[in-house]
Parts: sequence; C-alpha cells; structure tokens
Amino acid sequence: MKKLIQFGRRSTADQVLAGIDLTGKYIIVTGCNSGLGIETMNAFAANGAAVIGLARTIEAASRACAQASPLCIPVGCDLSDFDSISMALDTVRRLSVPLDAIVANAAAAILPSLETRYGIEKQFLTNHIGHFMLVNGIADLLRDGTARIVMVSSGASLSQTPSAGLMFDNLDGRQFYDPSIFYAQSKLANALYAKELSRRLAARGIAANSADPGPARTRSRKGFFTRLFAKTAAQAAATQALLAASPEASGITGEYWSNCKISQGNALLQDTALARRLWDVSQEILDQGRRGDNAALQRAA
Repeated sequence: MKKLIQFGRRSTADQVLAGIDLTGKYIIVTGCNSGLGIETMNAFAANGAAVIGLARTIEAASRACAQASPLCIPVGCDLSDFDSISMALDTVRRLSVPLDAIVANAAAAILPSLETRYGIEKQFLTNHIGHFMLVNGIADLLRDGTARIVMVSSGASLSQTPSAGLMFDNLDGRQFYDPSIFYAQSKLANALYAKELSRRLAARGIAANSADPGPARTRSRKGFFTRLFAKTAAQAAATQALLAASPEASGITGEYWSNCKISQGNALLQDTALARRLWDVSQEILDQGRRGDNAALQRAA
C-alpha cells in the first residue's frame, strides 16, 4: 500500500522538511548555486544538514555555500568534464564522511545549437553521463539502510522524447539536433538511471527515485502563463527535498515523483532491458572518453 503524502504542488522545500532534524547528515546537491539547487541546499542547511554543494566552478559553489550555512562544503564540478568530475570525487572522498543523500539537480537545458564533447551531445553528457559518473563514483560512501539518491528528471521526459526513448545511434546529434528533444532524452535517462540504481542498490537498502520539479519561474521563463501557473523555485524544489530527507518518503524506491507524490512517468521506465542498456552504454562512453577515444559512440550504438 502506497503512503499518503500530505504535501503537494504548492508545498515548498522548507515546508516538506519542517520540524525534521538533519543534524549530522551529509547531503550532496549538484547545481547548488542557482534555482532549485540553491533552494534545496538552503532547506537542508536550515534543518542542520552539512551540504556538500557542487557547482560548475569552485567560486560559484563557495558563494552559494557561504550564504547557506558554515556547515556547507563547496566543491567545483563541471559535469561535462570527466577530469573535473574525477577531482570532485577525490575531494568528496577526502572528507571521509558517510553520505546520507545525493540530489542530482544540475542540468544543461535547451541548448540552442549543437555542442558536443567526448563525441556526446552536451545536454545528455551533462545531465546524464556526468551524474552517472559522479553518483557511481561515490555510491560506496552512501549509508546502507537509510541513504537516498534523487535524480531530478522533468515532465519533458513524458511528452518530448523520441518514440524509442533514447537515440543510441544519435547521441552525438549528427543525424539531427533538436534542443527540446535532446533535453527530454537526457531527462528520461535520469529517470531510467534511478530505476536501475534502485534495483542495483536494493540489497544495501538504499533508495533511488526520480523527481519532476514541474515548471518553475526562472529568468529564462517569462510571460503571463509563467507568472500564473509556474511554481516558485522553492515550490519546484519541494519534491526533491522530500525524497532526499523526509520520513514520508522512507522505504520508497524506484518511483517517478511529481508534486510530492508518486506519479506516472514515461511508460519506458518499466523497460528493464532499456535501463540496463543505458547503463552499459553510459559506462562504455565513460571508459572510452577517459581514454580520449571519441569513437565510443559508434561502438556503443
């Protein structure tokens, strides 16, 4: 029987964590320096957590962490750069602390023109491959029995993905490039990755879920519709905050969430073979990319 969650669309990150003592907890938040990331980090910090805040540069991470709490620890991590991720992993390991949650929040969104690195389109590289490398690289630091992983997905993963879900034969965008489709593909990959993590980490009692924040009011989203219907950043951050630290989400894993409730994600999330293939292709891209071989894409496909 599914739990009845008391929060919903208009709840904020602070509200879903109200009264919860996070003292002694260590939580990683990527993209901690703006938008949903900074709202999520602030909510955790306000309840006593030590947040390891990752941003593209150490300067951006340091500014965000300094305004949140003296307990917050800044780490530079460019999720489109394997060397930068490796250095971030080393930094986190040197802290020698167990991790209670990882919120994979950072994202590149709707890049107007095709950009590639390691032979991979940059939205897929940043949003999925970078987080795949980061989370897998520190998964052994997660506390058995209680730790949680939150992959921030998007409603675009339901409505704008290609029919096959993932274009393994076009991850470099050379056949065609549409910013919205490639963004949606990366967000579906986030949700599929959470599904596969939930299966692979089940024996350790670690929960992995994906979250759709919903449309949020940002500087790039303007107009009457946005003002009327979009969430504030604090409201958009609520679902990921709840999944990472609220007792209300305890014991729930492998689900797609929206508006602080378990939701119906893309039907492809039930395709275990697709999730396994994504894992294998992602690992091959990492292996080949770190060896400087940009032909990984053709072999993986």
